[in-house]
Order: sequence, then structure tokens, then C-alpha cells
Amino acid sequence: MNSPAATALFTPSWHAELELAYARFGATTRPVLRRHLGPLRVQKHLYAEGPQVCQHIIVHPPGGIAGGDQLAISARVDNGAWAQLTSPGAAKWYRANGPAGQTLALQVAPGATLEWLPQETIVFSAAQAELSTQVDLQGDARLFYWDVVALGRPASGEHFAHGHFQSHLDIRRDGKPLWHERQRIVGGDGLLDSPIGLDGHPVFATLLATGEISAELLEHCRALEHPVRGDLTQLPGLLVARCLASEALLARAWLIDLWRLLRPALLGREAVPPRIWNT
Repeated sequence: MNSPAATALFTPSWHAELELAYARFGATTRPVLRRHLGPLRVQKHLYAEGPQVCQHIIVHPPGGIAGGDQLAISARVDNGAWAQLTSPGAAKWYRANGPAGQTLALQVAPGATLEWLPQETIVFSAAQAELSTQVDLQGDARLFYWDVVALGRPASGEHFAHGHFQSHLDIRRDGKPLWHERQRIVGGDGLLDSPIGLDGHPVFATLLATGEISAELLEHCRALEHPVRGDLTQLPGLLVARCLASEALLARAWLIDLWRLLRPALLGREAVPPRIWNT
């Protein structure tokens, strides 16, 4: 029987859109817009931390992204609202003859908070994954964002020998650039094993959080004992953390422990991991 990766070449492409918006009503954040086209959904909104934080789990029912697929996700968080968005499992990008893409547009109003905390992205060898993310912050809007990318499937003996992964990430505050990043990784390229590249690590992760922390907390974060190669940098108004890892689970565990330390300092709330992360 052929695997999903092997049959992805012959699967009709999906074009899907998901549009979300959140607003504050008294002490409660409520979803005020939930529009979808094609196979993108959100599950029932949850209030694991009480009414202030609205949690949504974004679901892509096909379970993987094949050549020709195009996904578009947008989320708007209005004044004073707080939305936390995550996913039920890894996003899988299958090998394909042509590119597949995802665009993500996030808008956060003054006094609002957005946590974008998806689980890992797995890019199969010979996939052509192209991602573009734009985050627009207004006034004192707060953002906690991460992503984890796993190239190939080393546990199955598959290395990222063919295809490509590229991503564009722009974060702006009041129209001014806060973070601008472009990545393009080609399968089989020497940068995968080079000491100035991924140094043989198939997994890399990034965390970006608005705000600034104390030197003591920064050193505490750096001192976390995890089997990853990671570090943090405090920029004006933006904290950046990156790591290289041998497995996605190791990178995600590092990010979660950072989130546990940083969320109280930057967002004023204790970290309550979504239950979906444990399933």
C-alpha cells in the first residue's frame, strides 16, 4: 500500500481559507468572526484560563499539504482582547512536483494580545513548501509567536535531500518594521551540514515575543538544561530565541519551558499549556 507521501503527487490540490476575529466584551474575549472556505476549521473555543483568554485550535482535516495546495489564514484581535491559537498536531508538507503555500496574516490592536503557538511543521524530502507570514501590531499590542520546522524524517531514515523550504516573516508595529526575515533551504544543500548553517540538525525553531525582560530572567532562560543548541537575544522591544535540535519534540519542549518563564514576565499571566499538547 502506498504511503500518503507517495500518493500526494496524484492528490487534487486544496485551496482553503480561514478568517478569524476576536473582541473584548467586559472581561471576556469572544470570537466575532469565523469564516472558512475549504478544509480549514477551528474547533470550539475554550477558556482554560478563564474568560479573558480565548483559545482556538486550528484544524486542517486533510492532515497534510501536497503540491498545489494553498492555505490562507488570517486572524484579527481587537482592542483589549486576548487570543491564543494552536494546532492539534504537526503540519506535514508532502513531496510534490510543484510548490504548496501558506499565507498567514495576523493583526493585533492596541491593548490586545495574540499568542501564536502551533505545533511543529514537518517538511518531507522533495516537498516544495513556501510560507509567508505578516504580523501587524498597533500601539501597545503584544505578541508571543513561535514556529518549529523539521526537515525530512530522520527517524524513518529520510533526510532532506530534495525540494525546498522557504519562509518570509515580517512583523511591524504601527507600520514600522520590527522583524524582517527571509529563509530558503534547498534539499541536499551543503548548508544543511555546515557549521555556519544547520550543522547537521534537521530541526530549527524560533520564538519571538514583544517586550523586554530583565538581565536576570534572560540568564535564567539561557541556563535551561535541554538537549538543544539554543540561545536568546534581547532586542529593543523584541525578544528572540532560536535553537537547533535533533528532534522536533526536543525543540518544542525548549520553547514550552521558555514560554513558562517568559509569559508571566511579558504578558502578566502564568503559563497554562493547552490540553491538546498532551494528546
